[in-house]
Amino acid sequence: MDQELINDIISTSFGGAAAGLALYGMQTLFGWIGVKRDACRVHRWMEAESKAGKETYRTTRAIASHNNLTEDRVRFVCSYDDRIHLSVGNVPDKWSLQGRGRTSGF
Repeated sequence: MDQELINDIISTSFGGAAAGLALYGMQTLFGWIGVKRDACRVHRWMEAESKAGKETYRTTRAIASHNNLTEDRVRFVCSYDDRIHLSVGNVPDKWSLQGRGRTSGF
């Protein structure tokens, strides 16, 4: 094989690998930005709702409806954000900004 052909194959392979890594990095970055953006949007809305003197806990459906997100996205975003807490009571699928009070079992 010609040395020039081998050099072309090697440089093309490295170029393709570099482009693939760059695309993977951008996809990861944009995914992270999207989650942060949605989490901030939900948190701001829940803060405004709690200051208005309304319910402490809000359902996934209510959050999704007011923030123009799907219910699955709301569940993911709320479970991702440490500032938003899931209800542990009898009524499932409700979220609040107020913590449970106790952080330890002792």
